[in-house]
Amino acid sequence: MASEPSAATAPPQKATRRGSYAVGRARREQILDIATERFAQSGYSATSLARIAQDVGLTTPGLMHHFPSKQHLLLAVAERRFDLAGQLAFNAPADTDGLGPLRLMLRLAAMFQSQPGLMELFVLLSAEAADPDSPAHELYAARYERVIGELESLFHTSVEAGHLRRDVDYRAVARECIALADGLQLQWVLSRGGIDLVALTKSNLERLAPTILVSGAHVDLTV
Repeated sequence: MASEPSAATAPPQKATRRGSYAVGRARREQILDIATERFAQSGYSATSLARIAQDVGLTTPGLMHHFPSKQHLLLAVAERRFDLAGQLAFNAPADTDGLGPLRLMLRLAAMFQSQPGLMELFVLLSAEAADPDSPAHELYAARYERVIGELESLFHTSVEAGHLRRDVDYRAVARECIALADGLQLQWVLSRGGIDLVALTKSNLERLAPTILVSGAHVDLTV
């Protein structure tokens, strides 16, 4: 009867599984990189799964092992876009005058305008998210709750620093800022880039600023 393999000779199954997971995750990130680039450059409709698979070095069935459909890939790219916006907020410069939350909205507008294909993707998914049965619905609902809450928190930090008024509903202000950003993105897409997203965002926020800043505060939204 053959003896059992010793610990030294037994196959390192756990290490192999960990290695396979790491390879799979790296491949998934590579697919997302390529898909994000393609969607940004050519838009969602003009980008095929076959083209993305070719760029990654996979067959279409091989790509679908990671993302079962183009919609699944679209949702993953959209989620990544939300994460990038969150990283922009996290890496924002120190706020010295209470206007940091508004400058953040300007930086986001600049990022959006530099990625027209992803802006189209965002608007496309926004319409689909209205359907409660769509996978995009949960993604967008969670995104709004998170982003509005984070922006509200930034406003309250500025209140505690003595820059912003205390008698303001900053959750409502945060919601208005997000509505401005999303509405202008829709108008940008409908006009095929015929509006200046950054300039319109800046002019709107400069009208908002005096209503929340403490009396006599100077308004300067230079980014």
